[in-house]
Amino acid sequence: MVKVEIVEERDPQSSGNSPYASSSSSHHSSQESISSISSELSAEENLYDRISALVDIVPPSTRHSISTKVSKAASFVKASGKVIGNIVWVVTTSALLVGLPLALSLEDEAKIVAQEREMMAQQQGAQQMLSPGSAYPPPPGSNQAPQKGIVPPGF
Repeated sequence: MVKVEIVEERDPQSSGNSPYASSSSSHHSSQESISSISSELSAEENLYDRISALVDIVPPSTRHSISTKVSKAASFVKASGKVIGNIVWVVTTSALLVGLPLALSLEDEAKIVAQEREMMAQQQGAQQMLSPGSAYPPPPGSNQAPQKGIVPPGF
């Protein structure tokens, strides 16, 4: 807690030279000035004006160091954002130019392999059907006699 104490000047010669000295009682005038201050914003003064008036409270050297630090931080954020943006651009364009055609060719290759497997399965099925003991007659020119009675007539 802060204790406020009124200090009276003791040297009568220096009281005229002091810019802070007043002819009336300092205790009485300070009470009047405090009571006359309104805590609400007046019509001429807005919040921005009050905040901008706080600049006078901070010493110039401190303001300069704060301003320097804020500007350095802003430039660092800007530069790092630009670098990250460039990296993202390179990665996405590389993926589109290299990765997409590669993925499409791999998909086409997988389709071709699946078709080859299907054709092999069809050929193996056809060979099993034509093997001895099959329900279908042998192809013309073969030496096997057809089996009778397996397939009813009319099919």
